[in-house]
Amino acid sequence: MSKIEKYVSVFNIGLQNTFVYRWNYFLRALFGLIPLAGTVFLWRAIFKERGGELHGYDYSSMIYYYLLTLLVSNLVTPTEDEWQIAADIREGQINALLTKPMSYLAYRLSIFLSGRLVYTFVTLPPIALIFFYFRDYIVLPQDPLTYLFATMSILMAAFIQFFITYSLAMMAFWVLEISTIVFIVYSFEYFLGGQMFPIDIMPNAVQAVMKWLPFYYELFCPVAIFLGRLHGPALAEALAIQTGWLFLTWAAARAMWRRGLGHYQAVGG
Repeated sequence: MSKIEKYVSVFNIGLQNTFVYRWNYFLRALFGLIPLAGTVFLWRAIFKERGGELHGYDYSSMIYYYLLTLLVSNLVTPTEDEWQIAADIREGQINALLTKPMSYLAYRLSIFLSGRLVYTFVTLPPIALIFFYFRDYIVLPQDPLTYLFATMSILMAAFIQFFITYSLAMMAFWVLEISTIVFIVYSFEYFLGGQMFPIDIMPNAVQAVMKWLPFYYELFCPVAIFLGRLHGPALAEALAIQTGWLFLTWAAARAMWRRGLGHYQAVGG
């Protein structure tokens, strides 16, 4: 069996295992709409109070922004991957994998991709319903290239999120419980990634710093591209920096595995 066939086999097993939890995913997506409802009421009050626009956003485009963040987040955000990887390390399950001619990073990536496929399939119905409800706020791009660039950015965002998650899980080689570390990083992702508010309503000096951080490219970047808020030189720069972070996070994931595995073997794991 070739290496590719092995990872395809892992992908298929991941599909079967993940599909067992389809109702959990459906309910998670359904109740995930509750924060969206709160956001809608909040921005309705803000725009009603101040009127006009806010850095190029009116009430309609702001709601559309949050609809897209909901969709993209469901497409790219890992679901419990860090806990599964940490459990593999903590419980010694990686020992069986170390004896096989298989990259653990590629193995976990195959499982991540299968999980995203199932999660997306299961959660799309409630998301489609909410999009239908707010259909009057939706304005699709006219330029076909926007779809291409947004898709490229979404794919890179998914891999960046996975590699960061993988690197965080590698901390299980050194510490028994990684939940505090994960919580801190995810708090930064939520605040600096565009889920709480659009990054481009921040002061220019703040934006200039944030666009060099990986969090900017985990969610906000593909949404901003689809909305047409990144175009021309700014779009080219964003995709270039996102590509850079893709390779940096991949390199960090590989480095964390090597260092962690060295520590694991040194202490008799």
